[in-house]
Amino acid sequence: MRMDPGEVLVFGLVLVIIVVSLLSNVLVLVCFLYSPEIRKQAPGLFSLNLTFCNLLLTVANMPLTLAALVSRAQPGGDALCQAAGFLETFLSTNSMLSMAALSIDRWVAVVFPLRYHSKVRHKDAALVLGYTWAHSASFSTAAACLSFLGYQRLYASCTLAHPKAGGRTQFVVFTVFFHSFTFLLAFVVLCVTYLKVLKVARFHCRRIDVITMQTLVLLVDIHPSVRQRCLEEQRRRRQRATRKISTFIGTFMLCFAPYVITRIVELFPWVPISPHWGAMSKCLAYSKAACDPFVYSLLRHQYRKTCGDIVNRLLKRRSLNAAARGFESQGSSIPRVE
Repeated sequence: MRMDPGEVLVFGLVLVIIVVSLLSNVLVLVCFLYSPEIRKQAPGLFSLNLTFCNLLLTVANMPLTLAALVSRAQPGGDALCQAAGFLETFLSTNSMLSMAALSIDRWVAVVFPLRYHSKVRHKDAALVLGYTWAHSASFSTAAACLSFLGYQRLYASCTLAHPKAGGRTQFVVFTVFFHSFTFLLAFVVLCVTYLKVLKVARFHCRRIDVITMQTLVLLVDIHPSVRQRCLEEQRRRRQRATRKISTFIGTFMLCFAPYVITRIVELFPWVPISPHWGAMSKCLAYSKAACDPFVYSLLRHQYRKTCGDIVNRLLKRRSLNAAARGFESQGSSIPRVE
């Protein structure tokens, strides 16, 4: 059975997401294992947990969606699909709560910089991770016990699914409760913490701007180009904080909101939902696994430096091996004197 253009588009997007997610999340994992500086920081545990969730989702769930798009049917038997649905529910919840934990960590670091290391230790991070795992496991287990896991053709994936025999009211209550305590909870935490971080960052920028302007007024003989560069740096500093906060909250909403809203609208049977839109919303939710390594890790200075160190080490080793092979070939070409 041939796929229509919409299904081909979704298939191609999911395939690209799988490749990008695998490469980027593995790179984050390599950086974590390579750099002692990253490992000794408590937020590294949150990033590591988010990376593992994204990798498992990429390896276990996304290929099943590809198979469902090709066959237009449930991939595998009921047991496999229910296991995949359990894993998808657990991993999606865990990843959202990990993002919320990272935002709380940023808030503590910015608002309480002098007490940050005493407030956020590895033991504290481990306790927070323990809560995220317990929270995620409770919803996944409840869905499995209530038989709310299965194949959803609308999303071409094994996920939360309405039971075939009755239980509609329970499913509606569970779905609303689940998304309220995963997506909505994480979104509120992200907004509250990052907006407080932005407020503090703008306050510090204003203080720096005042000091800079006073300095420029005192330095009457300063060259106009230097004065212009100082003013440009002020403007970039103000925009940088806003851009980072917008990226954190914007990618979360762009990737998860369409899927969650579709799941809520799905509860009203008289509202038609296009299968193409359902698959596309699932594709957007999957895309967060490919975005997270860049948003939370790879674009940070420590990870960029670690990536550069790894590349330099590989190139240096390769050049040393090439030099050694060249030396051996030169040595073999020299005639021996008997």
